[in-house]
Amino acid sequence: MEAMIERCAGLDVHQETVVACVLFGPLDKKPKTSIETFSTTTTGLLALSDWLATLQVSDVVMESTGVYWKPIWNILEDSFHLVIANARHVKNVPGRKTDVKDAEWLAKLLRCGLIESNFVPPENIRDLRDLTRYRKKLIHHRTSEQNRIHKILQDANIKLTSVLSDIFGVSGRRILEAILNGEKIETDGLRKMVDWRTKASITDIANAINGRIRRHHRDMLRYHWEHMSYLEKAIKELEKQIDQLLSPYRKEVELLDGIPGVNKAAAATFIAEMGVDMSVFKSAKHLASWAGVSPGNYESAGKKKRVKPHKETKH
Repeated sequence: MEAMIERCAGLDVHQETVVACVLFGPLDKKPKTSIETFSTTTTGLLALSDWLATLQVSDVVMESTGVYWKPIWNILEDSFHLVIANARHVKNVPGRKTDVKDAEWLAKLLRCGLIESNFVPPENIRDLRDLTRYRKKLIHHRTSEQNRIHKILQDANIKLTSVLSDIFGVSGRRILEAILNGEKIETDGLRKMVDWRTKASITDIANAINGRIRRHHRDMLRYHWEHMSYLEKAIKELEKQIDQLLSPYRKEVELLDGIPGVNKAAAATFIAEMGVDMSVFKSAKHLASWAGVSPGNYESAGKKKRVKPHKETKH
């Protein structure tokens, strides 16, 4: 294999240690090897950075092993050209599995230019990505709590969902809070709770909430309601932070928001996942492949077989 990089390093990353192998020397000769092991504490990673700088390393490669590569990336990204490799694409020969051999194998592949780096966005985009992904998780948890409230209402024979399209709208929330507080809901009070845009009649709503609710039901509803309220507050705070991080990308948000079916929340997710610099992708096809919406090729004996699109891990 033809060598392309004079001084490069391969890192075999673990939770507590990182094994580094540096290959250096003329491209037309067998390279020299230097191997060291460092701690993954900040002190150890700074020592790793100094050691790589002493050997005048220009390129460094590591596998995307869980989250253990991230602190190393944060320390080294300003000083070296970093490559994050897909572990499936750089497997070593079976029977040669040691930490030192793994680091050396990565360095050899990098020296010959045989590793394509996965896309790792800049720090501000990574922060935005953490927030948008966490917002998605909280919205999922909120939906779960709303479903639990719906189940408790059915168990108490309260058919609020039969008369209101959204029991967590303005009218539904007022009625649910009154039920939680154990209030006796009269027709006049119900008329004040129901928004004028509600299509169902007051009589239908009164019949729907005339159930058999017990103390147990109210307790369970209160647990779910308080958790849901907490999640909604957390989601609002997250959205404020997301909006602050999106302030440098207002133009991109407006362009994405102009696409049919894409709102501002979806635009924020697009920017958080892909960034705004499309030059990191060779073409639109590479972007589609990276996003996991493009199937690969699987041909054997002249026959092409069906391949499902693979969802790659996004860093």
